[in-house]
Amino acid sequence: MVCIIHFTVEIIVLTQHDRYGEDGLRICDAFVNNQGVIHRWFRQWEARQIVQALGSIPSVVILSQVGITSVQIWKKVMTDVQDSFYRRHTPEQVLLAHANRIDFDHPDAIDMPLFAACLADLKSCKQTNIPIYSFSEHQRLEETQYLYGAAVIITEGILALHDPHLRALYDLKIFVQCDSDLMLARRIRRDVKERGRTVDGVLDQYLRYVKPSYDNFVLPTARHADIIVPGSDNSMATASRMSTPILPPPEPWQNLIVIPETPQLKGILTKLRDRTTSRADFIFFTDRLATFLVEKAMEHLPHKLRSVVTPIDVEYTGQELDGHLCGVSILRSGGPLEKGLRRVVHNMPIGSLLIQSEAKTGEPLLLHLALPVCIRERHRAEGTWVFLLDAQIGTAASAFMAIRILLDHGVRQDHIIFVTFLVAREGGIVVLRKAFPDVKIVCSAVDNYLTERWLECIDVEGEGVDSETAGRKVWAVEPGMGHIGDRYYL
Repeated sequence: MVCIIHFTVEIIVLTQHDRYGEDGLRICDAFVNNQGVIHRWFRQWEARQIVQALGSIPSVVILSQVGITSVQIWKKVMTDVQDSFYRRHTPEQVLLAHANRIDFDHPDAIDMPLFAACLADLKSCKQTNIPIYSFSEHQRLEETQYLYGAAVIITEGILALHDPHLRALYDLKIFVQCDSDLMLARRIRRDVKERGRTVDGVLDQYLRYVKPSYDNFVLPTARHADIIVPGSDNSMATASRMSTPILPPPEPWQNLIVIPETPQLKGILTKLRDRTTSRADFIFFTDRLATFLVEKAMEHLPHKLRSVVTPIDVEYTGQELDGHLCGVSILRSGGPLEKGLRRVVHNMPIGSLLIQSEAKTGEPLLLHLALPVCIRERHRAEGTWVFLLDAQIGTAASAFMAIRILLDHGVRQDHIIFVTFLVAREGGIVVLRKAFPDVKIVCSAVDNYLTERWLECIDVEGEGVDSETAGRKVWAVEPGMGHIGDRYYL
């Protein structure tokens, strides 16, 4: 969900597929579609047909009982990890598995509670950590795969309709019927080529476990499906769109902290606003100002008493930080604040978010995130304090999405301190303060205006410029500092 302010008269709320309202609260869950079918190749084929029919959905995740596929439509990237929700085995069970003496198609082979818990997290727009299973070792590995940000979730597995807790999470349930001869042929090809098994071993396992499990556990689940798809060459599209509810505005928010204006600060801002300032001077004064801002932000962190002994053997009672602290930079304009943060806090873990606006609609899209471990692990995120870094808050589109991402990971709203150089008084801060009243914002100045400008696209030699996207509207903070990231890095 992203909010953009049109200066003076109009507020336009652009949502990332209507997941969040302008108050920052989630208005709908991720859409969960389910498929049940006997053979994995057909499940994935049908899943990809649905993905292609969905069109420009920014993030679609195919979640399998034995694997996970993350499909980023905007970047046209697919990542397959063929290991997930099989249970952890004892050494004796591992030996039986290598001898094809364990029924992996029985419901007891799947960790259904963990599958349901991970799916529930994704559906409620939270991060989750998916287990990884090794087919070569027949064992669940210690590492997990971090996953966040799905707008649409497609679960697939022969037993995906078996468990009632899983069925309760699905918005749409599909059962795909396939020809048994073709499924057996593809199973033999896959297990021999990809898993190093013999044809005799595959056939033995199929007759001993796979076929009986299908008759006893898989086929009966067809009665739970909303749609039964015959054959393997079918396509369909499912779409769901919810309107944004009108919510009452929260109480006024007073957490905008502006560092006191001294002659020194006024001189630094004058240097940074001057278009003729050299790049070397701009970097120098940006780093100085970033240090001042982080020092001010540190005043709003909890501290506890600590006693030490001085070099002359005298006890002194002072203070130290009470809690864990990390930084998250919104790329790339948050980068100029990172040096100041590292100057103030030694060995600070800093993560990053890449949020860019879609060219035609202006809707912000999350393209990449690399968060510190203390945020990715939800049991630690609640007690973590986060300095969120961005050069300025104009429309607040990126700020809104970044805060929402931290909240989805379990970070408390009152543990987020947004550190920025400039804030536009009549920009997105108006909506931001209503949506997240407990977030503190520390800045060096509040500029009065946010004005509309036109950004021309550069014609790269030999490529040309699409007439429909030859330029786009942007919003500029006035008087501002220009594009701070470009001036710092280029």
